[in-house]
Amino acid sequence: MKRVGIVGFGHLGKYLYNRLIDDPNFKIVFIWNRSPIKDESIDKELILSNLEDFKNYKVDLIIEVAHPIITHDYGVRFLQHSNYVIGSPTALANQTLLDKLISISTEFRSKIYVPCGAFWGANDIKKMATQQTLKGLKITMKKHQTSLKLEGELKEKLERMKVWDSSLILYEGPVRDLCHLAPNNVNTMAVGALSALNLGFDKVQACLIADPNLIDKHVIEIEVTGPFNEKLNQNFKCTTVRSNPAQIGHVTGNQTYDSFYYSLLETLSETKSSGVTVC
Repeated sequence: MKRVGIVGFGHLGKYLYNRLIDDPNFKIVFIWNRSPIKDESIDKELILSNLEDFKNYKVDLIIEVAHPIITHDYGVRFLQHSNYVIGSPTALANQTLLDKLISISTEFRSKIYVPCGAFWGANDIKKMATQQTLKGLKITMKKHQTSLKLEGELKEKLERMKVWDSSLILYEGPVRDLCHLAPNNVNTMAVGALSALNLGFDKVQACLIADPNLIDKHVIEIEVTGPFNEKLNQNFKCTTVRSNPAQIGHVTGNQTYDSFYYSLLETLSETKSSGVTVC
């Protein structure tokens, strides 16, 4: 049985609590949230008021489902005490932080896990990347504008759109440059960059689109380009389109919750791999 701490108690955090509390493979030892937890069904002894106190608990796995700032502020300390599940992997677009986390996990023999979430085909892409046959990866995310929580120039671009009678391309370019502008919305793209080891955050391409017609779903298109066949004069290509039911205004689609939980089950198997494990 793994002793776990949950950091973040929004929609996904509550979902995971309800799944893990009944799962004999896990024992929840603490829950932390930035704002006070008012849910009276939660055992108050589990609520951690100060995240600095996490180290007072013997914990095997810390699950972050709050915000990328948590990994920036606490990731190194978490890995000195526990394995760590990063639910907001846009934080890892910071190469200095990523390198530091990998170094600490190696030193303390702890593991870093990133659930694949809404990213479809992660294992196949990892295999291609390992074999150096992955030549290109583009991820397009389409969401209703109210589901987007943006920063900087993208926030301004969204706010300037007063009449929503058509979709708006907010960004096209490397995943790395998008992660700090849409830290809550493009975790799927960060997973793609981590899976595509030979391309990474700078070479995996991103496209973020606000679409007023998507009132009940999020759409993710993944375009993979493989090796070129000179005899047939064409590249290997694979395109998937994932339509994920989602309430208007929500950041995360319904099926992503289940995907995240089953990724946690994969942490039950001991892995000897170093670095970041996409599961």
